Amino acid sequence: MKVQDVMTRTVVSVRPETPLKDVAALMVEHGISGVPVVDEQGMVLGVVSEADFIVKERGLEGVRHRPLARFLGRADEARAEIAKVQAATAGSAMSSPAITIEADRPVREAAAVMIEREINRLPVVEDGRLVGIVTRADLVRAYLRPDDELERVIRDEVLVKELWVDPADIEIRVERGVVHLRGTVDRRSTADLVARHVARVEGVVAVDSELAWRLDDSQIRAPAPDYFSPYHRA
Repeated sequence: MKVQDVMTRTVVSVRPETPLKDVAALMVEHGISGVPVVDEQGMVLGVVSEADFIVKERGLEGVRHRPLARFLGRADEARAEIAKVQAATAGSAMSSPAITIEADRPVREAAAVMIEREINRLPVVEDGRLVGIVTRADLVRAYLRPDDELERVIRDEVLVKELWVDPADIEIRVERGVVHLRGTVDRRSTADLVARHVARVEGVVAVDSELAWRLDDSQIRAPAPDYFSPYHRA
């Protein structure tokens, strides 16, 4: 499942010259925690979020700008906070560059970015232009994928296209997002690989794998190189 499958396509956005008071009014009106700032071509320049308003609310006295900050690598951060305090437009208050994600990226990647960067929404772009917005709430919708759709994706996309495993060897049963795998594959490593890849499918809640294997290759190691062989290359 891609970001474009769950994103909201109607996006509230503002221009750099939009007065900050109007930005606040839009956020309150639509019940959102941030808005992308775009130029005339729709290219995402930055984002104004609740956090930016909080910096402004704290005022200059809240900006920690110590004399040694420049030597500790925090001078740029302090200058950015001062600019936000003094901001009157979206362009001067926004956080830039914006953290965005391409529409064709996996939903799992969007979730990882949100967790890593501690943000609740991501502008979605195509060639830098704003095409949607994806929130944490949108990502929850991935778990609403029908069981029959999950079964099809696992069979056609995971087994056939990704792993080149014959789906006739594996029985797939999906119940309320839980995937049950039964059957026999060639190697133990293949069974482990199938279970891991299935677990990564967006919408899969859990994997119950009872796959058997014909060869236990877990203890098989590649032979050590023969450094005295005339065929060995450093």
